[in-house]
Amino acid sequence: MSDQPHPKRNRPPSMHDVARLAGVSQTTVSFVVNNVTSVAISQETRDRVWAAIHALGWRPNAMARSLRTRHSQTLGLISDEVVTSPYAVRMILGAQEAAWANRQMLLVVNTSGRSDIEQTALQFMLERRVEGLIYATMYHHEVTPPADLKLVSTVLVNCFVADRSLPAIIPDEVQGGYTATEALIRRGHRRIAFINEIIPMPALFGRLEGYRRALADYGLPVDPTLVRSCHSNVRDAFTVTRELLEYTERPTAIFCFNDKMAMGAYDAIKRMGLRIPQDVAVVGFDNLELIAAQLYPPLTTVALPHYEMGRRAVELLQSLPAGESLPPIQHYIPCPLIERASI
Repeated sequence: MSDQPHPKRNRPPSMHDVARLAGVSQTTVSFVVNNVTSVAISQETRDRVWAAIHALGWRPNAMARSLRTRHSQTLGLISDEVVTSPYAVRMILGAQEAAWANRQMLLVVNTSGRSDIEQTALQFMLERRVEGLIYATMYHHEVTPPADLKLVSTVLVNCFVADRSLPAIIPDEVQGGYTATEALIRRGHRRIAFINEIIPMPALFGRLEGYRRALADYGLPVDPTLVRSCHSNVRDAFTVTRELLEYTERPTAIFCFNDKMAMGAYDAIKRMGLRIPQDVAVVGFDNLELIAAQLYPPLTTVALPHYEMGRRAVELLQSLPAGESLPPIQHYIPCPLIERASI
């Protein structure tokens, strides 16, 4: 039997148990665990404390440590549907990898758009003294977040508040629309149609503005008959594409608001006996890989920078000096072109 009594195992081990097993005071255990270098503790004693910690399986109380040090090494992310989306989940991956690179944990809560869950999740994270919070949405739009967000450093992702009083990281919809249109112009197209969303949202206005700017920069007129709007689904995009291709002077390229619309455009083009891209080139938006990469030919599209937005949000929170708030800057993240065979 050991000369040193072991604690009974009907309760979790404590710092007192570690100190007793290592033959030191609880203060010494605390100094060793928190890597206090201003106190003279021999390496032999430090090794003995860590051996006792491993033998007992003791874990320091993270909550108590955060109260003492004012650092929980934890960030929070509250989203409406990002967690359940197979596409925007890359936002969480970007945030998580950036957090872990700085030895931080990321607490994630999906609210399914319910305000009661959102409020409960926020209080949960505030009670655990998260050092910063990310408030993210599946679709780029204006939000009215809980007032208590202002109790902790917060970054909005893929959304913004009307008065721009909170920092936000959002996709550059105008640049994305410009990039898609420019890619077609550089391939020699001069009659480029744009099938836009019909429901008002930032992406609708931004992508249309980018389309117009690209045409203007290359000296091409904006033909209003080539700009059409419909609901964001395959059927409506199919109908609009057929109408565009029935023009006497039909477009040679179509820029679609998103990849779902591009699916409808593909179907219409092929049913009319035309080829992609030889007769009509197509560009989508979103880079929904289960759609874009699987179409024939594979779809050229513009990617929403979900991963980059999540990573950037964490880096902003990590750059914040203690006790300071982030300035309410709106950060626009570029949307890259993913070129495939459709142009």
